[in-house]
Amino acid sequence: MTMQSRIQAACGALAKKLLPAAFVAAALAGPLPAAHADEFPSKPIKLIVPFAAGGGNDGIARLLGQLLSDGLKQPVVVENRPGAGGKLGVEQGLRAEPDGYTLTLISNSYSVNPSLYSLPFDPVGDMTPIGMIARAPFFVSVHPSVPVDNLAGLVDLAKKKPGQLAYASSGTGGISHLAMEAFLKAAGISMTHVPYKGSAPALTDTVSGQVQAMLTTAGSTLPYRKDGRLKVLAVTLPERVSSAPDVPTVREAGVPFDVTVWYGIIAPKGVPPAIQARLNAAINAAVVQPDMAERLKTTGEEAAPSSPAAFQEQIVKEIALWRDVVRDAGVKVD
Repeated sequence: MTMQSRIQAACGALAKKLLPAAFVAAALAGPLPAAHADEFPSKPIKLIVPFAAGGGNDGIARLLGQLLSDGLKQPVVVENRPGAGGKLGVEQGLRAEPDGYTLTLISNSYSVNPSLYSLPFDPVGDMTPIGMIARAPFFVSVHPSVPVDNLAGLVDLAKKKPGQLAYASSGTGGISHLAMEAFLKAAGISMTHVPYKGSAPALTDTVSGQVQAMLTTAGSTLPYRKDGRLKVLAVTLPERVSSAPDVPTVREAGVPFDVTVWYGIIAPKGVPPAIQARLNAAINAAVVQPDMAERLKTTGEEAAPSSPAAFQEQIVKEIALWRDVVRDAGVKVD
């Protein structure tokens, strides 16, 4: 008898003395799994949206919830938990039981917030990545009065007039602010930041010419481009996009920069791998459904199915990226 066999035999004998017979088999077999993949899901799933109802995050979550309900054969209930720039809802989601029945929708702000706030959770260590939902580009857009026709021209103009051009953002510390700061650094230029309380008033003042530039989303950009009230100089993805195939990438203009607006799903730390895989497969199937594809197309987004590992890699990469941007730009939030 090997040493391992003698230890197992001794443990079995001790268990028979100390535990009722009904528990002996369970004790020797080890802990039971939290859930079985072939039994999951057996009750409704909660999908937390850490923002108010009616916004872009909420719209994506509700359509995804319907499609997941069909695929998983259980209701998926969307619960809006706004507050503290999305931190409140995320914290509640990560403190739930790691059984796969509580999911949280996140976006770029999840990887930005660790650089701006003291968080009560570890954004990597306290979560289980499930998968990406969608991605979208920013467009480098300027008012028609800006005397340039391409991104290289904007860079040259900004170099000649450092700090004299102004750009709008949805607010200090928001993704449109930090992404523009990252672009300015990559291009070696400076502009004056004009923060707004939301993307709508920022876009309004850019279209009216109160500020000269802004990183805009496809859904808001393309109608203004069509009627000549915005000039769109470049797209921030690594490749051109189908919604505006004639718009070059930032990198095509010689600036080593790209950034993606994205949405994804996470769960609390400790979700069993089999359930993680089940949820990932269901989300990947849902995001390529025609209904979801059409919904995303209306706002210039596209489905972005991924593996949990690839999604976690994206989050880790961006946490480091935004940490450097916040530090270099000296960004502070109240």
